[in-house]
Amino acid sequence: MLNNYYTVKKRLLSILVATIFLFCVIIFRLFYIQIVWGKNLQAIAMEQWARSLPLSAERGRILDTNGTIIVDNMTAYTVYVRAKSVTDPDQVAETLSKVLDLNYNTVYSKVTNKGVSETTIKRQVTAEEMSIIRSQNLDGVYMASETTRIYPYGDFLTQVLGFVSVDGVGQSGIESYYDKYLSGIDGKILTQTDLIGVEIDDEEIMYLPAVAGYDVVLTIDYAIQSAVEYVLDFIMQAHSPISAKCIVMDVTSGEILAMAINPSYDMNDIPRDDVETLMELSRNSLITDIYEPGSTFKVITVSADLEEVSLGNTNAYDENHIFSSSGVRYVDGGKISCWTKHINGKHSNQNIAMALNNSCNPVFTDIALALGADTFYGYLEKFGFGQTTGIDFAGEQSGLLVSLDTVTQGDLARIGFGQTIAITPIQLCTAVAAAVNGGILYQPYLVKEIVDSNTGSVVKSFGSVVKGRAISEETSKKIAEMLEGVVTNGSGKQCYIEGYQVGGKTGTAQKYIDGVVAQGKNISSFVGFFPASSPKYLCLVMVDEPVGITYGSVVAAPYAKLIFEFIINYYDLEPCE
Repeated sequence: MLNNYYTVKKRLLSILVATIFLFCVIIFRLFYIQIVWGKNLQAIAMEQWARSLPLSAERGRILDTNGTIIVDNMTAYTVYVRAKSVTDPDQVAETLSKVLDLNYNTVYSKVTNKGVSETTIKRQVTAEEMSIIRSQNLDGVYMASETTRIYPYGDFLTQVLGFVSVDGVGQSGIESYYDKYLSGIDGKILTQTDLIGVEIDDEEIMYLPAVAGYDVVLTIDYAIQSAVEYVLDFIMQAHSPISAKCIVMDVTSGEILAMAINPSYDMNDIPRDDVETLMELSRNSLITDIYEPGSTFKVITVSADLEEVSLGNTNAYDENHIFSSSGVRYVDGGKISCWTKHINGKHSNQNIAMALNNSCNPVFTDIALALGADTFYGYLEKFGFGQTTGIDFAGEQSGLLVSLDTVTQGDLARIGFGQTIAITPIQLCTAVAAAVNGGILYQPYLVKEIVDSNTGSVVKSFGSVVKGRAISEETSKKIAEMLEGVVTNGSGKQCYIEGYQVGGKTGTAQKYIDGVVAQGKNISSFVGFFPASSPKYLCLVMVDEPVGITYGSVVAAPYAKLIFEFIINYYDLEPCE
């Protein structure tokens, strides 16, 4: 009997424990559904018996390094129709087609299509048009505000900025690369409807505000960019080339202070209907296109040679070596000649500095062959060739470099003076910057900060990134001095500015059509910097197929001088002592 008593008691206890456990589970589940999961369930329910109007997030602005607004926003509107809520389709169709300049039949088909809960009638509607529509009190017609891009300076920094789609999504340039920061988060307005989708009067409206995008602050300086674009306009008028291009860089950091290509287009009138023209004029070829640099590349060849001299390589030529006066070299059955005879119709003996001044191809042939493929290619890698610079811009090309396994003596000879190698202009700038700034290869960049415009706080900042050392500081100093000599006494003298120690190198690169040199079609260029004793500002000017004289010394160097003179006045820089 006692055993039965304890057995019953155990069973009752088990039932009690199980009941308590079950209640705990139920209570926990209710807590989870109502408290933890409640907002999600409410949103799901709201979607089932509500209609939403989108609230476009305001896209972040784009500013120059000093805070000048380069890309801004203006408010536009989108007109929607909910056919199930329309009480007078004829009036709605007539009003909308007239005010918005649309086809009546097209609008009417949308207004009466009750199989679709909501239809967009037109985007980018002006405030004036919206006001007229609103005054008509049309049932079933709704409007939502959105932002659209405006460009205060029109045709300005076009290829760098890029453009957005009609939906406000970045398609190219900075707009695309930094879209995740600029775009923000869209909001919406939810209104309750009945079973057939008609909005219920006097019911609760749920408002989910949009979150504005962040502002992007460029390294570009509006004033310098403006000066560069003015100079490129001048080049286009004076020399009638296919295009004129320019990069201005701070060699001590990799910051891009200006980057421009002419021709371009007004950013407020993007040629969306002509895709081919749009793609051509919006492409930032300073980053995405490659070319044979010609004589400007000789800066790299000399840098490699003098660095090897400092390392004790007996095959390298020191700065006092005198090269043959013949002015001609024969390599792998090909003839390489100097562009001119210097003294009494004959080519003169010269050292490396003189060869830079005169841009003598045979001298740089000798240097490249003396260094050999393994050593020379090692420096090409150190200077960043055959790889992208890492600039914050989509579509950058790495260039074309003959494989070390297959390079011939003829190839190597021509690489020495800037042929048989294809690079991007931004690669050339970063490499020459490394040659003269003390030997440091920096990663170039276009954006310095991401900023929350509401609070003014910096969300993300970008600074100098060192990719490596190309040459020693001692060798770099020698290179800068030699290139100052090119401007003072050589082919770059039209960029000479008294007291400011400008250095640089001219180039007149050949163009090829179907693998054959196109006679009279050249890319004229000049890459310069100042002050040579402590380099800070670098400028590359490129002129594609100028008409008439095509030498970089005439077509490019004088315009780099104009840009340098502007920078000197802009920063009120004192002459060097």
